[in-house]
Order: sequence, then structure tokens, then C-alpha cells
Amino acid sequence: MTYRTCCIVGAGPAGLMLGLLLARAGIDVTVLEKHGDFLRDFRGDTVHPSTLEVMHELGLLEGLLKLPHTQAPRLHAEIDGKDITIADFSRLPTKCRFIAFMPQWDFLDYVAREAARFTNFRLIMQAEVTALIEEDGRIAGVRALTPGGDLDIRTALVVGADGRNSIVREKAGLQIERFGSQRDVLWMKLSHMPDDPPYVMGHGGPRQGFVMIDRGDYWQCGYVVRKGSFDDVKATGLDAFRAAVASISPLSPERLSEVRSWDDVHVLSIRIDRLKNWWRPGLLCIGDAAHAMSPIGGFGVNLAIQDAVAAANMLADPLRDGGLADKHLAAVEARRSFPTKATQKVQLMMQGARRKREAADSGRRDGPPSFMRRMARWPILAHLSGRLVGLGFRTEHVRERAPRVTRVRENAPA
Repeated sequence: MTYRTCCIVGAGPAGLMLGLLLARAGIDVTVLEKHGDFLRDFRGDTVHPSTLEVMHELGLLEGLLKLPHTQAPRLHAEIDGKDITIADFSRLPTKCRFIAFMPQWDFLDYVAREAARFTNFRLIMQAEVTALIEEDGRIAGVRALTPGGDLDIRTALVVGADGRNSIVREKAGLQIERFGSQRDVLWMKLSHMPDDPPYVMGHGGPRQGFVMIDRGDYWQCGYVVRKGSFDDVKATGLDAFRAAVASISPLSPERLSEVRSWDDVHVLSIRIDRLKNWWRPGLLCIGDAAHAMSPIGGFGVNLAIQDAVAAANMLADPLRDGGLADKHLAAVEARRSFPTKATQKVQLMMQGARRKREAADSGRRDGPPSFMRRMARWPILAHLSGRLVGLGFRTEHVRERAPRVTRVRENAPA
């Protein structure tokens, strides 16, 4: 049996950021991750200016930007054969006025290394939570399965940061509001050539249901389809799929030959949901465990990190002083509910607008939605969009803290 002040389940963006911030504040914290590494394709890896600002406030921005990434000071889309800017970050009041496209495993590995510099931080990989420990109606710890056997951790606070399929929220019996989505995204990789159309450099934006993200040496491409229709798509054959994608892609049709089999196509099932209550006594959920987002706008990772910053700011003192109470957990939910609901509202409005257009036009892909056409006429809207995407509805800032006795390792473990 081990005791830690805080146990975080899930070493994603929310979990690792919260672990780093709490360790920095002098809290003994353990993060449990069920996988053995961070290497998974097609995870959210748009690092927005709000997240880059957090890294700047922590003194970690310079090191982060040394990692492989591409920068997009603007997001683009094609409308009627013309390139338009749909989000412009050039006027943001931040250190970085761009989105950084960075493989999530590199971002997570960097945050984990920096957190490991604190001697009161512990990350345990291949630790799958199987149960919550409950005493007198309060969550008092977790039980996890590791290669070395069962691990029990008693704690003042369990944080569920284990994603949209959270085992923590399931075991805690927290109720979910589901808003649904009529779309899935089929992700694939296509090579990046020097003579590719310049208007898709940085980010291709939605082009009649097609998204391109510049990963440096390849394009990450997303083809939007009706939810649950992947089997129907496969039934038409790989050649028909390549032709359908090529018909709306700005790249040459020959490039689609790089999709050699269905193993090269990965399905992302789009979901929008949120918990009715994010907490129980002794437990709090944040990030995707509290609110699953659509990939529209790339908000998920950045909302999760904003959740982590808010939670650290509001919980570090009561955790350290042994005075954590329900009111503190409720305060985190109250602060982060508005940006969550507002962001999901925008995503649902965009999703609803597409459904209405397709119903009116018998399912034809009739081009980009009206708000993008307005941006083509009034470029100032791109700056407003840039502020919404780049900063969100409520920006959190790292709280300055007085120096602690907490020891810091000179060299973090690899």
C-alpha cells in the first residue's frame, strides 16, 4: 500500500500537465498510465497559443520549440478555387502567435521529462487502473494492475485524466450528457512534396470534407464521412475510396496511390459529450474524461491543459495543507464548465449547419459552410476566429509560487 497526496490516472496532456504543476507546487503526485509508451498515431497534436503561453510561463517554451514541429501563424481553406485565411493569430496578446503542429508523443515525453525533475513526481507506465478504493462514500485511492502485480495507492485526491473512454468516470458512476455527432474522420498519411499547392501550407482547413495538416515530411489528411459508414466505404473498394478522396483533395490524384491498403486508413469516431458532474468526494475528472470534443478547431488538447492549469491553481494549496474539501472540486468544475459548454456549442452549431445543408441538397458535398464564405469577404473575421481558436473562451495562467523546499533533480530520467 502506497500513499500519495494526489494520484492522476492517465498520462495524456491533462494528466501530465497537472502532475508537473502539482509537483512544482510541492505536492507528492503519482501519474498512472496504462500504456508502455506515448507512441500512438493520429492523436490531437495541435498545440495552440494558449498552451504555448502556459509553457512560456513555466519557462519551458524554448525547450519545447526545439522539438520537431511546424508552425502555422494562420489556418487556410480553399473556397471556389481560392485560398482564404480562416484563422489569423498575428494579433494575439501571447508570446507565440501561431499553432505548433507537434506529434503528441513528443509533447508528452517532454512534459514527462520536465516533471521528472521534481523528486515528488512519479510516473508509472503499464499501470492499468482496475478499481477505485472507496471509504465512507469518498474515493480514497485506486487499485491498478502492473507487470509486477497489483498496486494500491491511497490518496487525498484521485484525478481522472484518462480520456474519453475513462475507466475512472465509469468506476465512479459519473453520468454523461451525450450530444452525438453524425460524422467520422478517416485519417491517412500522404507524402509532402516541394511543389505541393502553396495554399495548403501549414494547414489545409476543411475543403468540402477534407482536412490537411502539415507534419513536415508528410501530410496528415482527414476525409469526413457519415458516422458508422466506414464498412460501406470499404465495400465500394479501395480504388473507389482513392478516387473519392482525390476528387476533393488539392493534391494530385496519383498521391492517393500511397494508400496501399485499408490498414493505412484509421477511423476517428467523433463524439461530443460532457459529465453532468465532474467530481465526487475525493475525485475529479478533467480533460477528455470530463468532456469529449469534436476535432473541429483542435480544441481538445488545449482545453485539457487549461483544465489542468485551473485545477492546479485551485487545488495545490488545500492539497498541501491537508484541507481539500468538496467545495474546492466544485470550484474547478464551475470555472471550467463555461469554456467547455461554449466550445461544444460552437462545434455543435457548425455540425448542425452542415447537416442542414446536406439534408437540403440530398447529401451532396456542397462546399464550405457560410461562415467560411463570410471570412472570404471580411478578413477581420479571421482575427476573431484566431482569438477563439488560439485562446478559447477562458484563458488560464500559471500561478506564481514562492520557492519550495521540494528537491529538483539536475537531470531528469530519460
